[in-house]
Amino acid sequence: MDTDDLLTEAVNCDLCGRDTQIPGYSPQFGLLQAKWGYGSRHDGEQYRVQLCETCFFKVLVYIKQERRIEHLFDNDSSDDQDLGLVAHGDCWGDISS
Repeated sequence: MDTDDLLTEAVNCDLCGRDTQIPGYSPQFGLLQAKWGYGSRHDGEQYRVQLCETCFFKVLVYIKQERRIEHLFDNDSSDDQDLGLVAHGDCWGDISS
């Protein structure tokens, strides 16, 4: 299934099960995906998890917390407020990063 195909059909959150459709708009969801290749313990496995906005940000908060724990005693404390953010205010996909 192509990402463009997901824009034309109903998408339910894989975590909470809610519909990601916003009335009058296309489904609004985030993807957590992986494709593991040769040499990986999960060689040949592919994953795609579709998340509603609420669940996406819950997962992102969890990842940020785990990152803080991993780097708790590092001398260089990094700000992870924008971890994963690649664009802001780019509703139409016309702002290059």
